Amino acid sequence: MKTIVVCSGGLDSVSLAHRVADEGGLIGLISFDYGQRHRKELDYARTCAKRLGVFHDVIDMRAVGSKLTGSALTDDVAVPDGHYAEETMRVTVVPNRNAIMLSVAFGVAPARQADAVAIAVHGGDHFIYPDCRPDFIAAFQAMQDRALDGYASVRLLAPYVNGSKAEIVTDGALHGTPFAETWSCYKGGDLHCGRCGTCVERREAFHLAGVDDPTAYEDPEFWKAATEGFKAEEVR
Repeated sequence: MKTIVVCSGGLDSVSLAHRVADEGGLIGLISFDYGQRHRKELDYARTCAKRLGVFHDVIDMRAVGSKLTGSALTDDVAVPDGHYAEETMRVTVVPNRNAIMLSVAFGVAPARQADAVAIAVHGGDHFIYPDCRPDFIAAFQAMQDRALDGYASVRLLAPYVNGSKAEIVTDGALHGTPFAETWSCYKGGDLHCGRCGTCVERREAFHLAGVDDPTAYEDPEFWKAATEGFKAEEVR
């Protein structure tokens, strides 16, 4: 299927782009600028598209993002340190983000003559983000089947939805993902901070996958204390 990947520039979505490219279906990437403090991730998405030789649409949604207040990703709210499975990480939720982005992507797909839209949500996101869960993926597909009825048929692909971050690292390595050319940190500094939830999750995933982590962290050891007491099966 001719597929557009929703690509933030992060480890998950870039790995997905390389997977779809290896399978021969990738025609382009779509990214969203919603005013996120770590918008430098968009540069990594742009680099990914260039590397894979496909188009890259960046949708300017800053006006919409400015209304989605209360999140540490868009407001002047501190990004918490710690494990992704901690309750404090709920402050990183951007309300309805995936539903909004996917709605736009499903509008772009017929215009680009794409058969599918792929998104890299995974099992580790379920605890924090309701629009990353399997029932959301199924419900969104059902809604789009009706929204595009008689006009186009576009499938929503979410191959990682029941998997772990470590499994994405394993899959990314299999498909030659250049992990150093991805960005995860929510703080958006010069280096990955190594302390925010997504940095801790990233470092833990490489450890669990047994894959060397090429990421430079400001605090490369914090993840050990942050993950102590958490078992992978408890948070996936």
